[in-house]
Amino acid sequence: MKLIVGLGNPGREYEKTRHNAGYMVVDRLVSRWGAGATTKARFNGAVVEAPVAGQPCLLVKPTTFMNRSGQSVAEAVRFYKLDLAQDCLVLVDDLYLACGVIRLRPMGGSAGHNGLADIERALGTQAYPRLRIGVDPKPAYMDQADYVLGRFTDEQWAKAGPSIDKASDAVSAWVHKHTPF
Repeated sequence: MKLIVGLGNPGREYEKTRHNAGYMVVDRLVSRWGAGATTKARFNGAVVEAPVAGQPCLLVKPTTFMNRSGQSVAEAVRFYKLDLAQDCLVLVDDLYLACGVIRLRPMGGSAGHNGLADIERALGTQAYPRLRIGVDPKPAYMDQADYVLGRFTDEQWAKAGPSIDKASDAVSAWVHKHTPF
């Protein structure tokens, strides 16, 4: 079982905001691999079981709000007794990357991202893969929270929209690579 967790905030007011880039990738994965699957409430999240790249996966959108994402991730990891390096991938927005850019790393720090910081707190480690989705640096005049909780501009979405597809492809490749043969 692979655990794919898209970070974001639940609720209509947060739909299509920069901070919900992880949610958007999970939604894309569900439409590709889990069409018709039922969403269930498990592990403090909205969960869909789907065979991504032929491998059973849990596609999770934590419903605990961004700053408490670790609760959802830790519950699923412990329930399935997952190997973090091989079985868990976190999808997250990154305001240090330009829109349209994604970056997959096997581990790393939170870079000030509260969702990642809470996951590290809950798991007791930074050693889990994450796929960062660029949302552009915030303008100097804006508060960081206001920026990430804001919606993409049309110009940004022209780049960010295709990066959601690229990120979905990257998740599929990651799942395939981490599947024993």
